[in-house]
Amino acid sequence: MSRHRPRVVFDCMIFLQAAARRASPSGACLALAEQGLLERYVSPAILAEIQDVVSRPQVRTKFRQLTDDVAAEFVARIERVAVRVDEAGTSITLARDPKDEPYLNLAVHVGADFLVSRDRDLLESTYATGKTLPEVRIVDPVEFLAAVRPQLGNSS
Repeated sequence: MSRHRPRVVFDCMIFLQAAARRASPSGACLALAEQGLLERYVSPAILAEIQDVVSRPQVRTKFRQLTDDVAAEFVARIERVAVRVDEAGTSITLARDPKDEPYLNLAVHVGADFLVSRDRDLLESTYATGKTLPEVRIVDPVEFLAAVRPQLGNSS
């Protein structure tokens, strides 16, 4: 029996951490997508947020390796590897942090297996319990890697 490639939505902080530290758990998550082992999804809103965050002066001060060229190449790599979904709808709202809605709505729209985040608003939301959205697991990068690596090892 063949398994499908896990369908994944990463939030902006996962992208930022991967750009800043390729050897981090977030970097390992993105490496799996770049190796073609995951189906990673993005939307125009998510791409715009990533571009905005990697361009912020305070982020550039903290992560000096994020030069204009590095940031541009990083965003281009995301676009090359990810499946772009132009319209994911707005079926879910998050009063606690509406900026997280595009990630959750995209995950639901594409039938993602995972939404990977370090954002407490998502990780502690009622959606993360599995009762409201049993088909989408909201996990941090370490939990995600622990969940998918055995599956990927068995399928390769």
